[in-house]
Order: sequence, then C-alpha cells, then structure tokens
Amino acid sequence: MSALRAAAGEYLAMRRALGFKLTTQGRHLMSFVRFCEERGADRVTADLAIEWATRTSRGSGNEVYQARRLDVVRIFARHLQALDPATEVPPDDVLTRRYLRIPPYLYSPQEIAALMSAAHALRPALRAATWRTLIGLLAVTGMRQGEACRLRRDDVDLEAGTLLIADTKFGKSRLVFLHPTAITALRAYEHARDQAFPEPEAATFLMNSRGGPLDGHNIQHTFAVLVAAAGIQPPPGRRAPRLHDLRHVFTVATMLDWYRDGGNVQARLPLLSTWLGHVDPKSTYWYLQAVPELLALAAGRLEQQADRQAVP
Repeated sequence: MSALRAAAGEYLAMRRALGFKLTTQGRHLMSFVRFCEERGADRVTADLAIEWATRTSRGSGNEVYQARRLDVVRIFARHLQALDPATEVPPDDVLTRRYLRIPPYLYSPQEIAALMSAAHALRPALRAATWRTLIGLLAVTGMRQGEACRLRRDDVDLEAGTLLIADTKFGKSRLVFLHPTAITALRAYEHARDQAFPEPEAATFLMNSRGGPLDGHNIQHTFAVLVAAAGIQPPPGRRAPRLHDLRHVFTVATMLDWYRDGGNVQARLPLLSTWLGHVDPKSTYWYLQAVPELLALAAGRLEQQADRQAVP
C-alpha cells in the first residue's frame, strides 16, 4: 500500500468517525489516489489535482462538477500538509463555482398515474407492488429516493400515520406525516410483502423481489424502463426524467397550493424546508425562480402588495 493511499484511508476513517458520511467524496478521493499511483506520485501536487479533477471518467466539461472534485482533493491536501509540508494545496480559484441547477422534470398527475400503471406490469408481483409503492410514496411525501430505500420497518408507524426519516443526507432525523390514503396504500403493500416473505432477511420496509433491500444505485435502470413504458418524453434538449424529480413535484405542488389559497408563503417556506430535510432554506427558495408558474404567482403577489401600499 502506498503512503498516499494509507494517508487517505486514515483521513477518511477520521472524518467518518466525526459523523461525515463521505459517500461520494470518499469515492472521489480514492480515485485521485489511484490517479497519483498510476503516475508514480507519492504526494499531492496542485498540477496533479487539477489534471485529475478536469479529466472525469465521463468526460464531463462542467466546471462546477470539476470544481467539486477538486474541492475533495483540496480539503484532503490541507489535512495532509500539516503532516507533510511538501504537500501542495490546489488554489481555490482555478475552476468556477457558479452552480447552475438543472430544472427538474415536473410530472403531471396523469404521468404519475402512467408510471404506476407501468409498474403494475413488472414481474414478479412483489416487484410490481414495491415499485408502485415507491413511486407513490415519493410523490406524496417528497422523500429522497435513498431515504425511501433505507426506510426500516420500525420507522413506519401506520397507526400514528408517520414515517421516521432517520440519519438523513445531513445526519438529521425528521418525521413525515401520512395522508389516510397513503396509510391505506402502505398497509396493502405491507400485507403483500409479508405474504411473499414471512421471514425476510431485510429489515427495510420496501423490499426487492428476492426479499432484500432496494439497491439505490440500480433503481434508475428500472425507472428508465417505466418512463419509456409510460410514454414520457422530456422536452428537446432536456435530460431524461428522473425518479428524484418526484420530490420536486411534491415541493412545487405544495407551494402552488399555498399561493392559490392566499396564505403567507414566505412564512411557510421554513416549514417546507424542514419537511424536505433541507439543511439550507435556500434549497427550497430555489423553486421560486426555477419554476415559471411559481415565479409568476410570486410576482403577482408582490404586485398586489405594491398596489395596496400605493393606495392613499
């Protein structure tokens, strides 16, 4: 094992012990270590870091993505420099950090119904039931797909009508409250699941056709099949619809309802941020400028306020 690989392993273990998950960051850091080893380098240099960050495996020319890759090395290099002064910390102004979030695909209610209908055709029957439940759950709760896949049986309280989202993306937990129709659907799934696997190996609420947990990395392949079967096509020049976009659908629908009922949307947004598990309310406010209909409603609300203030 190279000294650089050993240092990276110790660094990742230390940060994970402090509560950082480092799922993507850890993968990127070890990729950089392999990059250095292939070139016979035994320490971090700025040139190596920049070369690795800009030579992505998929050939992405997105500088924001490349800057994030470089950040992984930069943080590691700062740690390593205290142990090895010869370590070079890559400069932080090499690549742009201007983040451009890609607009989500907003499924219509008819498209969500078509997705669930396509899921019904999957085989075996439990796989179909799991996918219908997953799609419906994401659409009506706004959960992240990973949160739904990790949801444990003990986290689901259908008597109280709540889901406990534990150890989330940012290490926090939250409660999600269920509509009675959602409770009914989850009870039906629970019954079908327990009939198929009375003594399953997995402790997760949602299971695959073999009685194991859903693989969050592979579900996109099945979802792509369902999107095609449902006849859903993105507008020209836009990326393919994702399972994660169901979370956006929930968020936008909630905000649209708030505007239409005349309530104070700004006062409610922190509540929505908490519900979604956003660590920063800016992630929720982004929808106001990303979705034209929301932007129009927000602008209309501001014009009404301005008109009232202008009346003598």
